[in-house]
Amino acid sequence: MSDDLPCPFCAIDASRIEGQNAHAFWIRDGFPVSAGHSLVIPKRHIASFFEVTAAERAALLGLLDEAKALIAGEHRPDGYNIGINDGAAAGQTVPHLHIHLIPRYAGDMTDPRGGVRWIIPDKADYWSHRG
Repeated sequence: MSDDLPCPFCAIDASRIEGQNAHAFWIRDGFPVSAGHSLVIPKRHIASFFEVTAAERAALLGLLDEAKALIAGEHRPDGYNIGINDGAAAGQTVPHLHIHLIPRYAGDMTDPRGGVRWIIPDKADYWSHRG
């Protein structure tokens, strides 16, 4: 994302907000990887999870629970991946903290073992290399 473009989360259209509290809001991901994929975002423009205050952290996690409950009722997923890309080296493309809540469904991957470990494929499959 270019530095001269406005932050897409600071300029979010209010119609996209599914829920909010004093410090954060949640939306459906604009480019979902599964049905129900959502983002929980602090209202304050900060890049890293490690910059949030205790009140912001509690607000974010409260909305994560709220989003999960709604998604569970709508889509009945079999599991979830919860992830944060914190820093460019970790894949963060929008420098405004956001937590991905990605519903997972039985059969959406042939072998889902390892989950988020697949960001580094050569190290994901640890179970085949145990001795």
